Amino acid sequence: MRSSPSIVPTDRLDRDIYLVLEDFGARAGCAWRETDEQDTDRDTIVRDLLSGQYTYPVRIVVFNAIEGYARDATSEIADELAEAVAEDAEITPALQAFVEANASRPFALQLALPLRGVVRPP
Repeated sequence: MRSSPSIVPTDRLDRDIYLVLEDFGARAGCAWRETDEQDTDRDTIVRDLLSGQYTYPVRIVVFNAIEGYARDATSEIADELAEAVAEDAEITPALQAFVEANASRPFALQLALPLRGVVRPP
C-alpha cells in the first residue's frame, strides 16, 4: 500500500505550535483562538497572555506536526507567567486565576507595602 504525502508544509512548520483555548462566556462557550501562523511560538503566546490578548484562557496545547506530537502545555506556560509576575509584570485578575489554578509551583505575588518608621532621604 502506498502512503499518502503529508499535507503539512515542511518548510514552514518545523517548530512547536502553541494554541490557546479561551472561554468566551456562557453563551459562546470555549473555542481555540484564531491565531496568525507567525504568532504561535511560545514567546509570542506568553507575551500576548501578559498583554491581555487572551481574556479568559482555559488550556494551552503545543504540537509539532513534523515530529508527530501534541501535549498539554498549560502548567508550564502558567509557571512562566508566574515568573513574569514575580519580575513585576502586571496581569489581569482572570489571568492571575489561570496561573493560580494551573501553575505547578506556588504562585507568590509580593505586594509593595510602605515600611513604617523608615526615614526617606530628602
